[in-house]
Amino acid sequence: MLKNLLAVGVIGTAILVTGCQTTPNAAAGIQANNLSLLQSKTWYLTQIGHTEIKTTADRNTPTLQFDQSTQRLSGSDGCNRIMGSYTAGRDTLTLGPVASTRMACLNNGNIDQQFNEALAKTANYQAYGKTLKLTDRHGNVVLQFTSEVPQQ
Repeated sequence: MLKNLLAVGVIGTAILVTGCQTTPNAAAGIQANNLSLLQSKTWYLTQIGHTEIKTTADRNTPTLQFDQSTQRLSGSDGCNRIMGSYTAGRDTLTLGPVASTRMACLNNGNIDQQFNEALAKTANYQAYGKTLKLTDRHGNVVLQFTSEVPQQ
């Protein structure tokens, strides 16, 4: 009887210890996957708020790139080159001050101004497949991008 009780105790302890071993952190895996989708590719603007952006051969397409190694963002607002810093988490995106060139752009429908205003509202991101959505703190999409090169 004592041997059976001891055997059950040893087996129970072994199961308990095995069950308490650390497992890979699922949240860390999700964050790494989200960051890999966000970073190291060029994102082409398709939408500002609810307005679809059509690109044409005579207008520059607003773009963003997130460099993982330097934590810097770069791109174009459709008129000027932009650059700045960023910090990204699992789904959060904090943009540092964004600097830009100051070229005069005519007949671009104020896309550059709308783009920069929306970019300033960014608080989160959703990246999946070939789509990137930047959202404000309330979850509203402020900018949407694709990683597919637009046909001009």
